[in-house]
Amino acid sequence: MSPKITGGSLGSRKLKSPKGMTVRPTPGRVKESLFSILMHRIEGAAVLDLYAGTGAIGFEAASRGAARVVSVEAHRETAQQIEEAAAQLGVDDRLTVVGAPVERALYRVEGPFDIVYMDPPYANEVPLQVFRLLLERSLLAPDAVVIYEHAAKRILPDIPGYRSTREEVYGDVALAFFARADG
Repeated sequence: MSPKITGGSLGSRKLKSPKGMTVRPTPGRVKESLFSILMHRIEGAAVLDLYAGTGAIGFEAASRGAARVVSVEAHRETAQQIEEAAAQLGVDDRLTVVGAPVERALYRVEGPFDIVYMDPPYANEVPLQVFRLLLERSLLAPDAVVIYEHAAKRILPDIPGYRSTREEVYGDVALAFFARADG
């Protein structure tokens, strides 16, 4: 099933899912809840979408008024699909794609970002190195929010340099919201 943009100027436009890849798009109701929570932060924001998959989170952010979106996706063909979709949807002036593994991409992107969304494969360990690099590379604005999507059954450890600000659970999916510990 193709993910769909749920709101903003691109609302109801469909995105292609990569062929032959196991991509787990963020469920529509989770995405709608996420953007409802972020509603007052998204206009004019810089958004970093890590483990972008179909690019749906980045497109949703662009559709809802983000000034700059960087989508990071390691799978080359999938990254190309996001670029093609950005051109087709007319947001390629605001949405940039970095086709590289997240840890490597964090050395190539320029911050600061107001919103960071990370949705690694659920089977992966908690990406502590990614959290660390976001701080070390000064990629977070002082009042940035970092959202980590994970399986609801996962218990998260304390994450050095961050404080938990909110947790939302939608069936099997959970969203953990973090702020910089110094923010």
